[in-house]
Amino acid sequence: MADTIVTHPVLERLCIEPMNSGACGREWIASPGGPTIASLNPADGQELASVRMASEQDYEAIVAQSVEIFERWRMLPAPKRGQIVREIGDELRRFKDDLGTLVTLEMGKILAEGKGEVQEMIDVADFAVGLSRQLYGLTMQSERPLHRMYEQWHPLGIVGVISAFNFPVAVWSWNALIAAVCGDCVLWKPSHKTPLTAIAVQKICDRVLARHGWRGVFALVMGDHSTVGRRLLEDRRIPLVSATSSCHVGRIVAETVGHRLGRTLLELGGNNGVIVMNDANLDLAVRAALFGAVGTAGQRCTSIRRLFLQRGIAGEMIQKLKSAYAHIRVGNPLDESTHMGPLVDESSVETMRKALERIRAEGGEIIFGGQELSGCYVQPTLVKAHSGMPILQEEVFAPILYLIEFDTLDQVLKWHNDVPQGLSSAMFTSNVISAETFLSARGSDCGIANINIGTSGAEIGGAFGGEKDTGGGRESGSDSWKAYMRRQTVTINWSNELPLAQGIKFEI
Repeated sequence: MADTIVTHPVLERLCIEPMNSGACGREWIASPGGPTIASLNPADGQELASVRMASEQDYEAIVAQSVEIFERWRMLPAPKRGQIVREIGDELRRFKDDLGTLVTLEMGKILAEGKGEVQEMIDVADFAVGLSRQLYGLTMQSERPLHRMYEQWHPLGIVGVISAFNFPVAVWSWNALIAAVCGDCVLWKPSHKTPLTAIAVQKICDRVLARHGWRGVFALVMGDHSTVGRRLLEDRRIPLVSATSSCHVGRIVAETVGHRLGRTLLELGGNNGVIVMNDANLDLAVRAALFGAVGTAGQRCTSIRRLFLQRGIAGEMIQKLKSAYAHIRVGNPLDESTHMGPLVDESSVETMRKALERIRAEGGEIIFGGQELSGCYVQPTLVKAHSGMPILQEEVFAPILYLIEFDTLDQVLKWHNDVPQGLSSAMFTSNVISAETFLSARGSDCGIANINIGTSGAEIGGAFGGEKDTGGGRESGSDSWKAYMRRQTVTINWSNELPLAQGIKFEI
């Protein structure tokens, strides 16, 4: 970070002071060699601070430190690693309000969502602490007498985390805090649009790690693709790269890391659909659609994009949605009465503008919103669409909700699944047959399927991720920890004989 311009007291409270700190391993690098980028507040376009990025030499120095620290960190018992993560969770609790405010300042989501994102980090820390005593392996029965067979899990190494602007801190925690209790070190490359939140989190972690002599387990490197991004993807010292991004970027990550036979954990685009049946509780469905489509200004990978309405309730549901949309307050995300803040930057506004042009050209009807306001503010938009519109195949990262009428369950399931992405999905119904059909093998093809709740707001206890072009990765809960470790099958012969498996005889 170079020539920092402090424009809000929260930056000072989070210790983001004027200094050079574009890269951090065991210590912040005094004078990073990369170019400078500006962090802008999307609510008013003002510069919050400028950040000096890393050079190739800076990257190399930090990875070398991470390699050295990993060799020791992996040997610390997992429950002791969990104790350190517990203290990180406590520090996040202390700074929840300030860090949540910084998320809002830098990314533009409303304050409740900014603080909610930090709460998600705290919840992940609590989950990871319990997990540190539950990295279980199985015991298997050997077919050979006086043999014992089991599996165990070892730390994998350095985990590279590439995060996106829309969840600038929470998704890092899904990876980093769980990887840490698994015995890994973490190298974080944050979005250029939200560098300050990354610096703040790194500083919080540094203080805790330093108390225990483990500073450097988490490292931060900001840099462009050619300087840092590609090196990270090609680096054989980083066995796993977890990337949250678009499908286009995800393909680059998968191909580059796959070329060296490394592992990837991909959380890519979502084109999430919700089906509302004739027997649904419409008030419940409206509330879910409102948060799912308008929350974070439609910039969640789990945002609702397509709302399928069975013909019997379509007219009533559309009227309820139009009435609800008319009461959405768009404005300053720091104002607690605001429902929707700005898009993250002008390029996002341009993306929405072009999408609306395509929608009109493809026969869609805008029935609410669609107007650009000042700066990066836009109106949330309702579109009457038909199943044959090509734009329905794409994820537009903006508050645009397509309303599509259908007749039968079989018809809508085909339409629902007929997109490249497969992240989150939901159905609203009071009919158990419809619900179970949606959840069956011939139902939703997404990684997440819900009944009578929306597509956003996943709890950290369940594995998060999707299928098809969404990348197939799983993060956070359930047994997602296995992605950050390597499995080892062990067989011990405690006899004086050497029987072979499958009854093979090999004697001389």
